[in-house]
Amino acid sequence: MNVDVIVLGMGPGGEDVAGRLAEAGLSVAGVEGNLVGGECPYWGCIPSKIMIREAETSRDWATLVRRVREATDAWDDKVAADRFTGKGGHLVRGHGRITGPGEVMVGSQVLRASKGIVVASGSAPSVPPIDGLAGTPYWTNHEAIENEQLPESIIVLGGGAIGVELAQMFAGFGSRVSVIEGADRLIALEEPEASAVIEKAFADHGIQVLTGAKVARVDYDGNFTINGVTAERLLVATGRRVDLGALGVGAVGLDESARSIPVDEHMRAAEGVWALGDVVGKGAFTHMSMYHANIVVKEILGEPVHPAEYHAVPRVTFTDPEVGSVGLTEAQAREQGLDVRAATGDLGTRGWIARSAGLVKLVAADGVLVGATCVAPPGGEVLSMLTLAVHARIPLQRLDDMIYAYPTFHRAVQPVIRELIAAG
Repeated sequence: MNVDVIVLGMGPGGEDVAGRLAEAGLSVAGVEGNLVGGECPYWGCIPSKIMIREAETSRDWATLVRRVREATDAWDDKVAADRFTGKGGHLVRGHGRITGPGEVMVGSQVLRASKGIVVASGSAPSVPPIDGLAGTPYWTNHEAIENEQLPESIIVLGGGAIGVELAQMFAGFGSRVSVIEGADRLIALEEPEASAVIEKAFADHGIQVLTGAKVARVDYDGNFTINGVTAERLLVATGRRVDLGALGVGAVGLDESARSIPVDEHMRAAEGVWALGDVVGKGAFTHMSMYHANIVVKEILGEPVHPAEYHAVPRVTFTDPEVGSVGLTEAQAREQGLDVRAATGDLGTRGWIARSAGLVKLVAADGVLVGATCVAPPGGEVLSMLTLAVHARIPLQRLDDMIYAYPTFHRAVQPVIRELIAAG
């Protein structure tokens, strides 16, 4: 098959690129070995947030199972596949491997692209080589999302965003939950103050948390036992990985042993090769892949495009309360040698009204915010104004000059800004 562009991976970013290029009149082959739409709509963002919502509201497992199946079309991608082919794209089922410049093999089929290849293959759950783990019926997020039976007890190995979200969800439905994390705190990539709030919430929910825990072995005899903790199920949530060797990127001069594909500010990885999303290593977020996709589309179509920027990357951990963060943490800012000012405040009047635990932490340098965190029931929504402030480098004094609606959660930002201004 000869086309203009081959898109390897039809997750959110790949599907967006492939569909928009096809609509623009290019001949596009979209290659996907799993489901068109990728991780997010079937095993990630969408079903997991439905599960979290049902744990907070109905607390009815049967309702949860029904809603997840509705949202995922029972893991059938016909709607997404038809959406792409309806735009004129060619969907090729199977795992693609680059075999040379402008050439991809899918099984025995050879695809050739005159304009180039877009690598948008995403990532997969990373399972550590722990003694005794292989061969056991452990879960990744895939099995946890597809599961129809509420476990009586579950161990969650990994206290990052995926681990803590699903841990709190299972606890909300009544499972006995233990979280085992190797770092010295949960959500260790976020501010320590945020970790403390979540750990307190977990304690209040009866979730056992073991941090600083090194796991040498997993025992399984019908139940799982790790570090003296026993449960019916084990969810491995220890991060995600990219397999560049399976993609054959060495055929276009890239390092197949690398952890990610290096790209320039317009997402170019090599001559006639672009990469986006998880494989680029700038954050395994759906919104990152969509951000990259927009740059790639404009670059291929020859339209004006703003170079990629990463100083204001937003992220949300959808626990209760939510942890919304953007930009640098205080530690990261200090590691970069910035002249850092940091301040933390509570959620103010709205927090008191809602009886909500949480905080706002702001990190500033040279009179502008370089990082911000809001831990609150709507922490991800308060994040919108903080992301704009970091992205646009709005001066602290200008932020203080704003009118903040009362009584809202976002009003809690202003006292912290004033503390930063006072600190110089």
